[in-house]
Amino acid sequence: DENPDLFYAIPWSHGTLGFLVAAELSIVPASKYVRMEYQPVVGHGELGRLLNDPEIYRDYQFVEALVYSQTQAVLMLGNMVDTAEPGKVNAIGDYHKPWFFKHVEGFLRHGAGVEYIPLRHYYHRHTRSIFWMLEDIIPFGNNVVFRWLFGWMVPPKISLLKLTQGETIKQMYEKYQVIQDMLVPMKDLTRSLEFFHQELDLYPLWICPFMLYSQKGLVHPRGDKDEMYVDIGAYGTPKVRNFSTIPSTRRLEDFVCKVNGFQMLYADSYLSQDQFRKMFDHSLHDKMRRELDCEKAFPEIYDKVNRKART
Repeated sequence: DENPDLFYAIPWSHGTLGFLVAAELSIVPASKYVRMEYQPVVGHGELGRLLNDPEIYRDYQFVEALVYSQTQAVLMLGNMVDTAEPGKVNAIGDYHKPWFFKHVEGFLRHGAGVEYIPLRHYYHRHTRSIFWMLEDIIPFGNNVVFRWLFGWMVPPKISLLKLTQGETIKQMYEKYQVIQDMLVPMKDLTRSLEFFHQELDLYPLWICPFMLYSQKGLVHPRGDKDEMYVDIGAYGTPKVRNFSTIPSTRRLEDFVCKVNGFQMLYADSYLSQDQFRKMFDHSLHDKMRRELDCEKAFPEIYDKVNRKART
């Protein structure tokens, strides 16, 4: 109710309007466990159909999926609960346990299942293996012997990895690895997954659905209605032939622009400035920068996040 234009302009502004130093948040009581249902899915079309079902968002607090190939995925549906069925508690965060994405992959072989995960372990389900990027750094890291003897040592701090890697290794990662999250309309999930396969052939892919509300600001659906979107997270070394970071990422960015999607800006962006302004609605943002006289203190968002502009 106070300064509504500023309220809606701040998200995604990346420190170009000022610095947020305090906020009040509404919270909900935490429960002891997450009751997690694992459902193997065959085919991108079937995954899209399931994620387009509004009932799962009414019935479940946590919804995500891991895609392992063009034909295999696992849908995960969870709710917080205070009690667990005997014998079904799985403390997935214990150092000797399989990496979570490997554990989930097992349901493709064994069929659907249900287990109870301690809440803190659930929130850190991708931490120990840095999603699945640790597999590129320690290929034997999920080996049962390594986990029992040295699992307590992982994950290594990202800052330590960056500090100890040489220039050649750094250039190799920049040239042959991808770390991107692309937000696309749910209705385009199937063809988006096909495009990711064509350009990257990189698995698993992390699938996180969310409601994108029709409200002013940098990120909102086209039109005047709320719309379901999905985050496709791609992390690791693509297996497609002749992968090259910049041209491959540019093609992904072009595709995401065409479907009215968005690129998460923690990662390198190679969008042109015109594309960037087309992807992100700057109308309210520009108005607030003028009113707050931000041009004298802060750069444009594009100048902070675009790889070419930064260098």
